[in-house]
Amino acid sequence: KFGVEVLYLHGGTPQRQREQLINKFQTRHGPPIFLLSLKAGGLGLNLTEANHVFHYDRWWNPAVEDQATDRAFRIGQTKPVQVHKYICVGTVEEKIDRMIDNKRQLADNIITPGENLITNLSLTELRDAFMLSRDAVSEQ
Repeated sequence: KFGVEVLYLHGGTPQRQREQLINKFQTRHGPPIFLLSLKAGGLGLNLTEANHVFHYDRWWNPAVEDQATDRAFRIGQTKPVQVHKYICVGTVEEKIDRMIDNKRQLADNIITPGENLITNLSLTELRDAFMLSRDAVSEQ
């Protein structure tokens, strides 16, 4: 519609075509837009020609989004990369975004190596991290 070629990679894309799409995008004056489904584009790609990453379809696991974003943050990347996430106020996406942020903060506080690893969490946060919900311990 706008005279710009758009590449599209999804889970059903055959391996040979996948490689052709990646190579075409990675050329210096290749197509400026490459749409990838989150799971298909999340692993094993180097997309250093990308300098904007847009997340339209959020994933429950922050690591999945991080892996997809990291396709642009590779050795050889010479441009600053901006990450954009589209979230509508008052929708399920907003709740998912909040949940993803909470998961990421919890993982950073528990998993990140360094001094005072656990002491960065409050007693309430520690308790909440390891407490089972009522559903998990209900008697049936």
